[in-house]
This record gives sequence, C-alpha cells and structure tokens, in this order.
Amino acid sequence: MANCCNDKACEIEALRGRQSSTLKWVLGINAVMFAVELTAGLMSGSLSLLADSLDMLGDALVYGFSIYVVARGARMKARAALFKGIIMALFGLFVLGQAIYKMLFPHVPVYEVIGVIGLLALAANSICFVLLWRHRSDDINMSSVWLCSRNDLIANVSVLLAAAGVWLTHSGWPDILVGLALAALFARSAWFVLRGAIRELRTTDA
Repeated sequence: MANCCNDKACEIEALRGRQSSTLKWVLGINAVMFAVELTAGLMSGSLSLLADSLDMLGDALVYGFSIYVVARGARMKARAALFKGIIMALFGLFVLGQAIYKMLFPHVPVYEVIGVIGLLALAANSICFVLLWRHRSDDINMSSVWLCSRNDLIANVSVLLAAAGVWLTHSGWPDILVGLALAALFARSAWFVLRGAIRELRTTDA
C-alpha cells in the first residue's frame, strides 16, 4: 500500500495540507487582532497601535491570498509574494503619512492602552511565528509569509517601547518615532519580498 514515505506526490499533497491549515490559523488570529488594535488605536490616539493594526489587516489579506495559491505553481506563488510586497510598501507609506500628521498636530496617546494591547498583539504574533516556523523554507510563498510574521514581532516590541516612552516623557514623540521606524521596516521588508518575487517571476518565464 502506497504511503507518503515512498510516494512523492503524496508528500507534496500532505505538505500543502499542512500549509493551508497553518495559514487558516494565522489568518484568524490576525483578523481578530486587527479589530482589537484598530479600536484601541483610535481610542488611545496611538499612531503605533494604528500602524500595527493595519499591519495585522495586511497580514490577514496576505494569508488569505496565500491559502489560495498554496496548491498552485511557482509562478502563482511568485505573484502572491509580489502582491504581499506591494501591500507592505503601501502600509509603509500610510504610516509615514500618519507620522507627518502627528508631527503637525501633536497629541499625547494613552500609554496604558498602548502597553496592554501591545502585549496582547505580541502574544498573538508569537503564536503565529511558532506556527509558521516549520514552513519558512517550504517555498517563496511560505517564506514571505514567515518574513511578515517575524517583522510583526519586531513591530510589537516597538509598540511596547512606544508605550514606555510616552509614559516616561509625557509626550507623543516616542509614539511618532516608533511609527516612523515601522514605516522603515515595512519599506525594507517590501523591498526584499518584491525583489524575490520579481526574480522568481523572471525564472519561471525563462
């Protein structure tokens, strides 16, 4: 009787099934956290929370698209990675615009809300990171998904630093600086993802 130990097609199908299941879990986690962080960001007036909530939304959209392409060919996966890179770049620009607005119209956000929600987001993204860890080298699709998850952890720690900075300085500047740092992170990650996707598309065209 054939099994996945000697049937390569079966191995590939099993891998795709595991990828899809993992992506559904992280999709659900990010969708819930988007709603939580968006609400908290609006209530507290925090740029860092708002930026992180939009990152969660972007990840949810990315994971949904990744589920769609998980059983498809290399070219479709490269297109998915290209789509992810564009989303990351757009969010970087959005956060940059919000940071400029906060500079022109200063506001001191509620650091208690930033801290509590930041810890919750860190816990949620830590779960996603662990779930995605074993798939980080599967293919370009899962590699770019894992990269997004890794960046989320960095962003969450930055949000906590923003909360501490606002508390210590009684100023909105730490929140603004974190927002700018997140914009730079999004831009850098977008560049790597876009470069990899374009390279993969050229390879499949060759």
